Amino acid sequence: MPQITTFLTYANQAEEAAKLYISAFENGRILDVSRAGKGGPLPEGTAFSVTFELFGQTFYAMNGGPSFSFSQGISLFVSCETQAEIDRYWTKLTENGGKEVQCGWLVDKFGVSWQIVPKILKDLIGDKDPAKAGRAMQAMMGMKKLDITALKRAHEGA
Repeated sequence: MPQITTFLTYANQAEEAAKLYISAFENGRILDVSRAGKGGPLPEGTAFSVTFELFGQTFYAMNGGPSFSFSQGISLFVSCETQAEIDRYWTKLTENGGKEVQCGWLVDKFGVSWQIVPKILKDLIGDKDPAKAGRAMQAMMGMKKLDITALKRAHEGA
């Protein structure tokens, strides 16, 4: 059966990015690094491609040269159970040059967009009671890193 796998192309930071991601997410691991040989487009010994795994999902990363960059039109979505998870991932992915955006979105130092979102958010902003859903949505719109407790309080009108 065919499989769809995320393939990320960096200018020249594939290995550095993979190392950041496996340090940010528990049980992440690098599966393989292919290095450039003589006569290739990259200096000999430089990582050409990196295969890594996060939560059992395989990702491919490649160094493609300076013409490659990322846009916010695509993001990696991380669904979190707890505030501690949100805080940990947020901190790791924004450190050393990452940027906080809005509503649970951030851009890491390599330009990759991430959404770090509590699982409960769907229920809060999708509540059948439009007043509750609206309050939760308004609270979310005012946040960068999402705060589960504040979202629940807003939802309940507290």
